[in-house]
Amino acid sequence: MACVPRPCPAVFGVLLFLAVTVSCLSRSDLLDYGVQFGDQLLDSGTDVTQKITLDQLVFFFDGEFDTVYVNTNGFVSLAEPPAESEYLGKMPVEFGVIASFLGDLDTSDGIGKVYFRQDSSPDVLQKIAEQITQAFPQKDEVEPTHAFIVTWENVIAHGAPERGDDLNKKRSTFQLVLTSMELSSYAILLYPKDELQYYSTLIEGERKPVEVGFSKGLIKGWFTWSSTQGPYYRVTTDNEDSVRELMLLTNSGRRGVWVYEIGSSTFSSVTPGQVTTVAPEDGVPVQSVTEIPEPTYSEPYSEQDETPDYPPYEAETFSPETPLVEIFTSTAALPEPEATSGSEILSRVEGVPPYAAQPSYPRASYPLPPRPQQPVQIQPVNPQVVIVDEQEEDLNVNVFSYYETCSTNSHKCSSFAECRDYTSGYCCHCKPGYYGNGKDCVAEGKPQRINGKVNGRIFVGSSPTPVEFSNNDLHSYVVANDGRAYVAISTIPASVGPSLQPLSSIGGVIGWAFALEQPGYENGFSVAGGVFTRQTEVTFQPGGEKLTISQEFKGIDEHDHVVVSTHLEGSIPEVPEGATVQIDPYYEIYQYSSNLITSSSTRDYTVTLPDGSAQTLVYLWRQSVSFQSCPHAEGLRSIPPSQQLSVDQVFVMYDSVNQLIRYAMSNKIGSVNGSPQQNPCYTGRHGCDTNAVCRPGQGNQFTCECAAGFRGDGRSCHDIDECIETPQICGAHAVCNNQPGTFRCECIEGFQFASDGHTCVQVDHPINHCERGTHDCDIRERAQCSYTGGSSYICSCLPGFSGDGRSCQDIDECQTDRCHRDAVCYNTQGSFTCQCRPGFHGDGFTCTPESEREKTACEKHRESTLAASSGGYFFFRPRPAVGQYVPTCDSYGEYEPTQCHGSTGQCWCVDRNGQEIPGTRTGPGSRPMCLEHSVFPTVFGPTTRPDVNLVSPGTNLLFAQSGKIDHIPLDGTNMKKEEAKTVIHVPDQVVIAVAYDCVDKMVYWSDITQPSISRASMQGGQPATIITKDLGSPEGIAIDNLSRNMYWTDSILDRIEVSTLDGRHRRLLFDNDLINPRAIVADPANGRLYWADWNRDGPKIEASNMDGTDRTVLVKGDLELPNGLTFDRHSRQLCWADAGTRKVECIDPYTRLRRKIVDGVHYPFAIVSYGRNLYYTDWRRESVVAVDRVAEREVDQFLPQKRSRTYGITTSFPQCPEAGVNYCSRDNGGCSHLCLPRPGGFTCRCPTLNDGSCVERDQNF
Repeated sequence: MACVPRPCPAVFGVLLFLAVTVSCLSRSDLLDYGVQFGDQLLDSGTDVTQKITLDQLVFFFDGEFDTVYVNTNGFVSLAEPPAESEYLGKMPVEFGVIASFLGDLDTSDGIGKVYFRQDSSPDVLQKIAEQITQAFPQKDEVEPTHAFIVTWENVIAHGAPERGDDLNKKRSTFQLVLTSMELSSYAILLYPKDELQYYSTLIEGERKPVEVGFSKGLIKGWFTWSSTQGPYYRVTTDNEDSVRELMLLTNSGRRGVWVYEIGSSTFSSVTPGQVTTVAPEDGVPVQSVTEIPEPTYSEPYSEQDETPDYPPYEAETFSPETPLVEIFTSTAALPEPEATSGSEILSRVEGVPPYAAQPSYPRASYPLPPRPQQPVQIQPVNPQVVIVDEQEEDLNVNVFSYYETCSTNSHKCSSFAECRDYTSGYCCHCKPGYYGNGKDCVAEGKPQRINGKVNGRIFVGSSPTPVEFSNNDLHSYVVANDGRAYVAISTIPASVGPSLQPLSSIGGVIGWAFALEQPGYENGFSVAGGVFTRQTEVTFQPGGEKLTISQEFKGIDEHDHVVVSTHLEGSIPEVPEGATVQIDPYYEIYQYSSNLITSSSTRDYTVTLPDGSAQTLVYLWRQSVSFQSCPHAEGLRSIPPSQQLSVDQVFVMYDSVNQLIRYAMSNKIGSVNGSPQQNPCYTGRHGCDTNAVCRPGQGNQFTCECAAGFRGDGRSCHDIDECIETPQICGAHAVCNNQPGTFRCECIEGFQFASDGHTCVQVDHPINHCERGTHDCDIRERAQCSYTGGSSYICSCLPGFSGDGRSCQDIDECQTDRCHRDAVCYNTQGSFTCQCRPGFHGDGFTCTPESEREKTACEKHRESTLAASSGGYFFFRPRPAVGQYVPTCDSYGEYEPTQCHGSTGQCWCVDRNGQEIPGTRTGPGSRPMCLEHSVFPTVFGPTTRPDVNLVSPGTNLLFAQSGKIDHIPLDGTNMKKEEAKTVIHVPDQVVIAVAYDCVDKMVYWSDITQPSISRASMQGGQPATIITKDLGSPEGIAIDNLSRNMYWTDSILDRIEVSTLDGRHRRLLFDNDLINPRAIVADPANGRLYWADWNRDGPKIEASNMDGTDRTVLVKGDLELPNGLTFDRHSRQLCWADAGTRKVECIDPYTRLRRKIVDGVHYPFAIVSYGRNLYYTDWRRESVVAVDRVAEREVDQFLPQKRSRTYGITTSFPQCPEAGVNYCSRDNGGCSHLCLPRPGGFTCRCPTLNDGSCVERDQNF
């Protein structure tokens, strides 16, 4: 349940317990903490414990304690805890513990802290009393006398990776308050919104959700010396959603605040707060947090309990909308009757066989109806708690149930389903034309796509080394109206690929889920929907190899695809490389019971070796499918207890070239006693479109009907674009994304779905006015805006200015004699310059007479030449001899870049040392184009003749690959891969960024080995290095072909700069609030600039005008490594590729409408847009990948002949795509140096190193 969009109030760090809003808790709402408030600090580390002697006893269950232990791992214990290996992931534990956020936590990085103190101040105790009173309204006198406050701030999960191109560290902050009165004690748990940034930690190599709850530990029996596990009150479940909901739900009337009575002198159990509604807000109706209809329960914990190897079943549970609560109690005095084993207890509780207990799945949860059983002790008042006690030799359970109705839960049904109320609760049912379990519904006849990842490891044959699977892609396509299923798993090495061929049923569950249904029978999706788990064990004969296949189907994603994760573990017999496998048609009997489906069979397969010999082998197959059905309408729906899956046309193949394992099969589900019906709709032999449903008629008659979301005659169907035909279908503040056969609504930025799942409501977030540019500080040339958190900021004048930050005046430094006495001072805005007077030399701060300055190499060269030619006589001004070359020096005494011979008329270029650059000498009457020495060219050979075009005519892709730039000609949007070739070879460089100027047909690139920016003409000629100084790691270049400027990012110096295209007039644009800027693109026609910063602690995409004004953050959420960035001026879409989220997304920078194009990409680096396609370079695939952004899928891939990492990418055109103009495209806007455009005008800007001849001005139109 989302929070009502109101900002969370802060009252100087003291918790507002009498909240009058329904907002979530924020960090500022926690009780004051820190050393300034008297807190002590726990030593840094990963499993640090400190003993604290309390000033007042604390009651816990039925005990009293004067000592507690604070631990890094998110808990306070009542006894000294053992090593973390003894308790992590093993709740309930043997010692008494209050688990606020129990997991493997870490504060050793110096950022995470654990604060604690004892507090008896009246103001703190008063606030605590008010909160307890709000959580327990029936309590009359609440007078706490002591509080123990523990705050875990910015703690990370142990083993979180370091900053870089890996997952960033996520941090969590939470607080525990233990407060005591004369006869009872309470625990208050506080979880600020968005401050729990992870919900699980790594324990013994496996991610496990953190745990919240209260465990008494071991208790001794009355008549025995043995100990048994005491009561355990569990707040969260084994699902991470229950941890996330700690911030969103409540039992105290304030989201994120949880209050429990944990012990007293008369009562020995934990009692939760009773207010699961939140306080109303100025006319807003009271909102109720969905209460837990029924808790999870299980047998008492015992170290002797065993779980059978196959299948690994658990107690059946039903996930609620609030964090789950469990209590387990046992009495040591009772004997252990043989008749009450764990599985039998579960069988009696749930009414299913002992092996049929199921795990919990949060997406498909319904409250159970009550069952007539013997009463037991039930915690009064609150339906969240069930106490299970052993009574003599029998265990009977009666459940207190809260019945939910469609009035508050209809949004949990599929948008293609209707909600119906029953006497004991509600159920979801798919509408006519759709099938599924009501939670997930898909259109009849519509093809289905299934995507996911495969992980695990497999030993092949006798190999001692397993083959590892790490996020291998699984893609499946099912033609639903004939039951054909196609499955492919990628990146399968040859060491295991051939041996996977017999295992067609890795994807067989997909065939079962969407099998062609015979009359009166239902496929897997109709029964279980899209959320279920499948556990399979395969035993091969005669070798006895065993493989376990675990698959979790997670429902339908935003692309209308079913998502599945697969884990493989075990060994398989080896199938030699080059061998083929044939699997004959087979049948499987599926047995159906409440929430469990099982099947087993024996499969034959024939292996044909390359020499033609064949061998028939066999394996045993056993599987179970666990799911959650709706129990309230079970009497109205009859599923045959047994159904037969018929599978034929089985095709398996290992594609060694593309490293793919492929499976295909036809699937039908029907009776175990007969063959399929002969109507074409039931055999699949009809001519209906793949997007149509076949409707059977009399005999063999049938009709074809386009599936919902498609239009046509049934033989030919095409998608209906609901977004175009019904523009307002998504309502206000939402954008509609069309998908095949359906559509999806997404709230625009700043809005989120309300609890109904359909209405977009505004989200109030703290505003960084500095980033947004909505502050009232003076202009950025005179003042700096500093963000201080929340929506606050401070203004301060820059050096060289004075004032309050909102109004800053220039300081005239020339009034304070800052320059040398032989220099002239010139005051400028925010600074000043000093210039030595005529006859003096220096920087203005130190001036010496010209006669005392040491001559430069050029001056000495010139002087010696003149002296030699004059014969040593200096009565007259020295003159050169006829035919003598005399160098020319500039005003600083350095060699002029262009030197000419006075007699012959020849001219040539020289380097900074006066040495002639080969190949630059011209004849009389002609002067070479020599670059300034700060941008001297680098020679790369061999030089191409000027009349040779380096690239093909037409549009080309240019991409960087280490020390070269290659090109791929485009035919429309298709890559002409056979014509790809290298156009620029720079073997001593690592080329990162690539950009293209369509006016001069020049390609620009950056090198990070000896940091530089270079360019070369695509019509032939020498490459030239134009910027070499003051560069760290230039990783992005943007060309403004209209204003003739170049922008670049530097991820080491953390800044963005601009210069003219030849590298002159260089100006710093931004050097604040940048960590790792990389990609940068320009929209010259509109005067806008965009760039991405892949800072792992706060990745973002920003925008500004091209003169540096109006800087704002465009995209910040759901980003990790936004490497590539491109802007398409035709569709006005800014698109990026993110190597962390592995997505390609686009946004309209003006409307902020954002949409995902593709996901599951590997490691994109750079991206460019052309036509309907996006092209990106991929580090891991070492390729150029084409994406159709209209169809939202990858359509092509180019693999260079020599494989290495691919970097920057751009497009080159034979002429500029359109003759655009901006305010700087004519006469440089009248500016003397830099003309920088912006919407509605331009700005004349001076270089950062200004020689005094530049004038700055703004021009608006």
